Amino acid sequence: MKIRPFTIEIAQSEIDDLRKRISNWREPDQLQAIGWAQGTEYEELRRLMLHWRTGFDWRKQEAAWNIHPHYQTDIGGQTIHFIHARAAVATSKTVLLTHGWPGSVFEFHRLIPLLTDPLSHGGRQEDAFNVVVPSIPGYGFSSRPTKPGLNLFIVADLWAELMSRLGYERYLAQGGDLGASVSTCLAQAHPESLAGVHLNFIPGSYSPPHDPSPDGDLTLEERAFLERKAGWADLHGAYAHIQATRPQTLAYGLTDSPVGLAAWMIEKFHDWSDCDGDLGNAAFSRDDMLANISLYWFTRTVASSMRLYWETRARPLAFAPGTAIHVPLAVALFPKELPMPPRSWVERVFKDIRQWTAMPRGGHFAALEQPALLAQDIRAFAGGLDF
Repeated sequence: MKIRPFTIEIAQSEIDDLRKRISNWREPDQLQAIGWAQGTEYEELRRLMLHWRTGFDWRKQEAAWNIHPHYQTDIGGQTIHFIHARAAVATSKTVLLTHGWPGSVFEFHRLIPLLTDPLSHGGRQEDAFNVVVPSIPGYGFSSRPTKPGLNLFIVADLWAELMSRLGYERYLAQGGDLGASVSTCLAQAHPESLAGVHLNFIPGSYSPPHDPSPDGDLTLEERAFLERKAGWADLHGAYAHIQATRPQTLAYGLTDSPVGLAAWMIEKFHDWSDCDGDLGNAAFSRDDMLANISLYWFTRTVASSMRLYWETRARPLAFAPGTAIHVPLAVALFPKELPMPPRSWVERVFKDIRQWTAMPRGGHFAALEQPALLAQDIRAFAGGLDF
């Protein structure tokens, strides 16, 4: 049960090897004037690779990350890495933030100080949170599972034990992407520990279309959602199908080639963020993207991270008829998020929706794109919860 301080420190030989590999990449051709229509656009990737090799400063990123207190502990046969940032003032409020793919704990680096020290960022002292940000097993500096079975439900159990070990009996769970799924699993399996759940994505909405209502009567809005979801999956969902069925085959190329890894990931930052089809308009920088990609590269976790899709396919987050979650829920709707279901769909399972916020801007990477808006929404929700 020992909790160990942890410092991010990548060997210089790994940094040198990365630059050498980028220098020697074999460039594919691309159709003229095709843009992003067939995937990651060549010129955008070429510029990013030049910056990764000659301008990106990993040591600067390390220093910025190490400002936050990092730890590791062993739970259920896994080594769990996590950030544990205490509030600047004494508070009973604690929030557990869970990342998704292709994200990481790095997504929250701007959100953490807004939550722990709101007074220094134009907020109120009473809005302060203790913040816990763990890396899912198979991601970042957590250990990589060595056998099948570590799915979303197991991750939720690991988080429940982690929070208990840290002395938090009640807390708010927040997440998007796979982090929304883990937070939902927590609400289903450990409701007594949760003051509330705050999501910026609705998990389970990408399972095969089904009728969630007892009488089979979907609303027009719900049917329109299913059509949007199917259309999105047809055009953009190949990555998820590969990662859920043949992640190991894909892993060889992405683990061996930093250019391949970057191309696979920046396509998602391009397609899923609020950038109007141009990463130059994104609310995050090239260094933000490269820091996140570098974390996957240096820890060699792209294979193990993708396997969570395989595990989710084997045991998806799906709700049987009559399932009811009574933990208070808040949903933040960012306009460039992947297709989101209407409130009526969510109400079939979550019986206590306290907050449903339409955001003015932002996309799938909410904590990275719009940390201030996300922090404000979390604070507003937490104000009415029982910690």
